[in-house]
Amino acid sequence: MLVAFSIAPSGTGREDGSVSDAVAAAVRAVRESGLPNRTDAMFTTIEGDWDACFDVVKRATEAVAPFGSRVSLVLKADIRPGREGELDAKLERLEAALSDES
Repeated sequence: MLVAFSIAPSGTGREDGSVSDAVAAAVRAVRESGLPNRTDAMFTTIEGDWDACFDVVKRATEAVAPFGSRVSLVLKADIRPGREGELDAKLERLEAALSDES
């Protein structure tokens, strides 16, 4: 399965509204998990089975908690049993389809 998620604290008390320290703590938890992952400007995507993915989401959420009085979590999952390597394979299929159109 692929799980894309975004975690951010609120009630940080920071005047500039930055949450980069909190996001770094979450991404650190993801990278320490050893699961295949990719982080972009909006989401972090991980690949694994149910238990592994949701354990990582929980640990990343807990890593963000100290940075504010609340935590917001947005989550999207692509559940496709029997498939592995989809973190890269989906993008490869997209790029192939785009190159076929040119």
